[in-house]
Amino acid sequence: MALAIFDLDNTLISGDSDHGWGQFLVEKGKVDAVLYQEKNDYYLTQYQLGKLDILEYLEFSLNALTQFPQEELFQLRETFVKEDILPLITNKSRALLQKHRDEGDYLLIITATNLFVTEPIAKELGVDDIIATEPEVINGRYTGKIFGTPSFQEGKVKRLAAWLKQKTLSLEGSYFYSDSHNDLPLLKQVDYPVAVDADDTLTAYAKEHNWPIISLRDDT
Repeated sequence: MALAIFDLDNTLISGDSDHGWGQFLVEKGKVDAVLYQEKNDYYLTQYQLGKLDILEYLEFSLNALTQFPQEELFQLRETFVKEDILPLITNKSRALLQKHRDEGDYLLIITATNLFVTEPIAKELGVDDIIATEPEVINGRYTGKIFGTPSFQEGKVKRLAAWLKQKTLSLEGSYFYSDSHNDLPLLKQVDYPVAVDADDTLTAYAKEHNWPIISLRDDT
């Protein structure tokens, strides 16, 4: 059994669920439209440039979870996944997951996006497990803080190493699929790194190191 690891945003789904959740809250009138959208777009740009301060961003994004009781949050999330996420899951993504499933591999998503947003997406995709940034919950309410290390850049390597210590799996024969140069620390750790609809920096690195470059978009 090999470990098949997948980034989520702009890899298995053709969009960014973290930014999308913020946009969803704006469109539903749940947050200040002008201020929230401006910050949400700013942090997405910082991420794309490789300049994101992950802790600063999480302070912004997780604060929204503190504004509502969990029951309302879960109802909003269900609508978000149905309306905004399901259309982003392509046939090619589902086929790739099934290919690894048929080969007996263990399917793992590792994403910087918080677990509140990503857990139902991982369930929809039918993977075996997910490593995501974990928002703190106390007495049934989100605090706006995180628990542990964000699974971002080098944090993905650290979180995966801690996860592996609890499993009978290893990185021998492992795959990692990602679109972003932010994931280079982990891409360098696996036996079979694959660039998926990659940004310019990752595409250049993949070409230089003869890594496969693929697309999971249905129209390509």
